[in-house]
Amino acid sequence: MGRTGFRVISIFALAAALFVFKPVYAQEHPEHPSEHPSEHPKAEQTKETVTIPMLSKAIQDYIAGDAKLKGGFYLVYDPLDKKVLQLTLAKVHEDKLATLGDGVYFACADFKSTDGHVYDLDVFMTSNEKTLDVSEVSVHKLDGKPRYNWTEKDGIWKKTDVPK
Repeated sequence: MGRTGFRVISIFALAAALFVFKPVYAQEHPEHPSEHPSEHPKAEQTKETVTIPMLSKAIQDYIAGDAKLKGGFYLVYDPLDKKVLQLTLAKVHEDKLATLGDGVYFACADFKSTDGHVYDLDVFMTSNEKTLDVSEVSVHKLDGKPRYNWTEKDGIWKKTDVPK
């Protein structure tokens, strides 16, 4: 099998794997109250201190490492358009990084696609004693238009449909 055939099979395998991936957390992110989650008011201080620069660097390192393995692009399956996106990281929004409690952190990052679109992805990370690991990534916006919003009820953030 040639290199091109392997790449096509790899992309389809990734798309299939991402399609069945189920989000681990109900929380997500708001710029307006319904756009991104903010820090959980009851997020207790732990012995471990995770800073905004640490979260930003962990996301950048994760994206760079993943892209290096996949031909220079970060690949994400877009369930709405039913296609694999080939993305390049443009910016991690350090003003949209939040601690959600229980070792869970949220960030928002902008990516450029190979077809010229800008995607806003929501990134969730979990912390253990030595690392920050990406636990969920979802397409929040395409060219600034939200695909879902965030709503908070009783301290729990959930994705909600965008009003039509």
